Amino acid sequence: MADTRTRRGHGVVARLLVVLSLLIVAAVVVWVVRVVTASDTDARSPAAGVEPAAVEPDSAAPIEAVDTGPGAVAPERSAGVETLRAWANKLTGPTGVPARALMAYGNAELVVRTAMPRCGLSWATLAGIGRVESDHGRYGGAVLGADGRPSIPIIGVPLDGSPGVRAIADTDRGELDGDAAADRAVGPMQFIPSTWRKWGADGNGDGVADPQQIDDAALAAGRYLCAQGRDLTSAKGWWGAVFSYNNSVEYGQKVFGLADEYARRAAARG
Repeated sequence: MADTRTRRGHGVVARLLVVLSLLIVAAVVVWVVRVVTASDTDARSPAAGVEPAAVEPDSAAPIEAVDTGPGAVAPERSAGVETLRAWANKLTGPTGVPARALMAYGNAELVVRTAMPRCGLSWATLAGIGRVESDHGRYGGAVLGADGRPSIPIIGVPLDGSPGVRAIADTDRGELDGDAAADRAVGPMQFIPSTWRKWGADGNGDGVADPQQIDDAALAAGRYLCAQGRDLTSAKGWWGAVFSYNNSVEYGQKVFGLADEYARRAAARG
């Protein structure tokens, strides 16, 4: 009897060791998958592959000639969506920016230049930010529709204080970002809910300010950049505006390079 019990006891211990080993292996696999996934996500982020411009903050503003914007052909916002569409279709090839996104950036330029003419906001700066933030509404496999909305909502990582991430507690009960624990940046221009509450705009005139809708998001971004009487045609004003969006030198250099290149290609297109 004692030998039988001993053998049974050894069998139970062996089975427990096997189960424990399997749990350890599973935990290691999960950890590895998480690490690979995080690394892969970083590699595919909208800003990945965008080279920072070799320019120091406050030393220069991008070359953003006024006549590259829709104002050259649509001096008034009331000129209509067809004029904006024609302008966007003309520049989508040279710039590589989707025409629907260009329409949103161009519309925001027109509206803000009318309301705040001293700001000197350019569509090219908005396009630079839109490229870094969401690849013009295409991040995560999204497709920007004719209505200006991505095919799937664009929602950033939880701002929970993880390494390299700011800690911003939930401010909207998950209404905009689906997260009731921590805020997340949302939409093509990546607004956090509290900032959207202050700067949200109705860029497409449907009576709703929606951060996922690119006309609304671009206009809100334009208003935000032009706050405090900034002059974006000056080096100090431009960098101050972009740093208010994301206080990172590398971020500013990436937006600078993109904005400068977009404007130059548009000017060359004529």
